[in-house]
Amino acid sequence: MPRNGIMTSRQILIVEDERPIREMVAFGLRRAGFEVAEADDTREARARIADRRPDLVLIDWMLPDMSGLELTRALKKDKDTREVPVIMLTARAEEQDKVSGLEGGADDYLTKPFSPRELLARINAVLRRTASSAPDELVSAGVLSLDTAGHRVICGDATVALGPTEYRLLSFFMTHADRVYSRSQLLDRVWGGNVYVEERTVDVHIRRLRKALESFDCDKYIQTVRGAGYRFSTRTG
Repeated sequence: MPRNGIMTSRQILIVEDERPIREMVAFGLRRAGFEVAEADDTREARARIADRRPDLVLIDWMLPDMSGLELTRALKKDKDTREVPVIMLTARAEEQDKVSGLEGGADDYLTKPFSPRELLARINAVLRRTASSAPDELVSAGVLSLDTAGHRVICGDATVALGPTEYRLLSFFMTHADRVYSRSQLLDRVWGGNVYVEERTVDVHIRRLRKALESFDCDKYIQTVRGAGYRFSTRTG
């Protein structure tokens, strides 16, 4: 439900190539109040995660382009996604498979067939567990505050309306202030090394970010360094 213009429902990404199972799970989660994103392979899953980091990922073990275990390991090795909880969904019920899944980084492991009630209970348990272990962080720069726990940017009493990419871009800038980054560096750090987009895409999102900050007189924080790239700095003099 929206509160002060902020969506408070959590998003779950379902990575499952069997469409009937994916749609059944998605239906149950939406009824429970979650936002749901869907992917039928790891390539689409990475694109979804790059667009918006989910609060939890459900991953099927058997996927067409890469195993769910490999995807889980990759997510847990990446500093930007290592804190995202993962529940593996699989027909592999052997003890060694469960051990491999959990040792590979999965936070929980659920074998097929499973009941929607059990899945929901496991999701809520994992979310409670991971939320209690994650410290809230508030990063301030000038008149802006970045609430990483609430996934929002605040100026005074107002929330700055940002798209998901602009949020990630500003989050990176605010946590790496006063350093110059080239377009290619920003693509690697904000979009991720596995996402293939043109460097001019950075310029488009910089313009959008500046426009969003303009009404708060903070667009000047995003500085163009000719021939080098961009820098975030509250020292504008």
